[in-house]
Amino acid sequence: MDSAEKRLNELGYKQELRREMTLFKTLAISFSTMTLFTGITPLYGSSLQYAGPATLVWGWIVVSFFTWFVGIAMAEICSSFPTTGSLYFWAAHLAGPKWGPFSSWCCAWLETIGLIAGIGTQAYAGSQTLQSIILLSTGTNKGGGYFAPKWLFLCMYIGLTVIWAALNTFALEVIALIDIVSIWWQVIGGIVIVIMLPLVALTTKSASFVFTHLELAPESTGVSSKPYAVILSFLVSQYSLYGYDAAAHLTEETKGADKNGPIAILGSIGIITVFGWAYILALTFSIQDFGYLYDPNNETAGAFVPAQILYDAFHGRYHNSAGAIILLFVIWGSFFFGGLSITTSAARVVYALSRDKGVPFSHLWRQLHPKYKVPSNAVWLCAAICILLGLPILKVNVVFTAITSICTIGWVGGYAVPIFARLVMSEKNFKPGPFYLGKARRPVCLVAFLWICYTCSVFLLPTLYPITWDTFNYAPVALGVGLGLIMLWWLLDARKWFTGPVRNIDIQNGKV
Repeated sequence: MDSAEKRLNELGYKQELRREMTLFKTLAISFSTMTLFTGITPLYGSSLQYAGPATLVWGWIVVSFFTWFVGIAMAEICSSFPTTGSLYFWAAHLAGPKWGPFSSWCCAWLETIGLIAGIGTQAYAGSQTLQSIILLSTGTNKGGGYFAPKWLFLCMYIGLTVIWAALNTFALEVIALIDIVSIWWQVIGGIVIVIMLPLVALTTKSASFVFTHLELAPESTGVSSKPYAVILSFLVSQYSLYGYDAAAHLTEETKGADKNGPIAILGSIGIITVFGWAYILALTFSIQDFGYLYDPNNETAGAFVPAQILYDAFHGRYHNSAGAIILLFVIWGSFFFGGLSITTSAARVVYALSRDKGVPFSHLWRQLHPKYKVPSNAVWLCAAICILLGLPILKVNVVFTAITSICTIGWVGGYAVPIFARLVMSEKNFKPGPFYLGKARRPVCLVAFLWICYTCSVFLLPTLYPITWDTFNYAPVALGVGLGLIMLWWLLDARKWFTGPVRNIDIQNGKV
């Protein structure tokens, strides 16, 4: 029994999942959940259009700086509470017996909503990349290429979700192996794109353009306020820099999780911080014609700005789109691996919450596969809900904006609950793990909590003007209805029986 399993027993849980994950495997899954390309690529075009390259480039630095506060605060808590329930388990214990159940309830459902929507963001962006690959492979938009219609786009979305669920039904070693491939895929692929793209491009933008140029596009976005445009341009960074809690969801399956969990959290943030900024710089320096990127008559139909940047670079030098297609496939692979990892995390949160009887029909979702010992029923529940989220693709053009906002607010909002509880709790009630902040915990947690509040607020803002049915940000409505029902359930029923994490082992007499 290692120190993490001993601590798990002290917290009231028996070891049920296989503890076979090494630090590298856990880091690989955490890194794959954050992913190098999947946050930046789908929102790069819109964020660039709001205020030009300078705010996009420097926005990554600003967001990365505050993200470290969140990651450090979570690493300390993870070291003390190495459990699969992670965030909502942390919230219950840190908030104390009076507020613990309510804190745990709020955190669990925010996290569940965020993770399931996160699967949808990966499926949508992966389908969008595949749509561009098909278009360039069949002759481009100008050459009669095939641009996948909405029904086929939805089929791709559903197909990716089902594949991820099927793979997550097998043993965790299979997922870990795939995620080891993922980390090398993204690191090597990222290095290739970052180095090759500016070298292939016939011309590159000047440093003054990339680092100082500010340009609004009110005719396209409807946003004429410079401060507001800057805020919206930061969204790509805020959407990209989260997901590092994946390491915490796997702590019951990780050797030495009280040490390796925090290392995986901070390690994945560090890798993404460096590689993400390099990727943004490579794309921005390689822009050939800023205005042409958004032209609906260009080679990629103005639908996917990174694809047009890649096409312009390779076609300009080699007069064909083969290089752009290959690099788009590298990016698509990142979406595939990211969706697979998020499905892994989402299923474990649903499993942990079901184990504590916090989900309707909990007895179904907490069942483990008899052979592979993975929460297979929870996996398919997450996949089914994700598919339902994607059905409006057939009729609504702002589905990705809504799913992205729901994902970010739910996922990052879930971080806020245990961090706030850690901020206000009495230090004598906290049993530190190997990673301990000591007196630094209050300022670190305060900055982290305020940054999370800001992040959740900006994702509720309208992103296009004038506001119509096609430009409206549906996230506030969807979240308002969903969270309202969850709070109503709490007031009318759940508060009477939900007590937060339920012990399944009695340390005092050894009974289970």
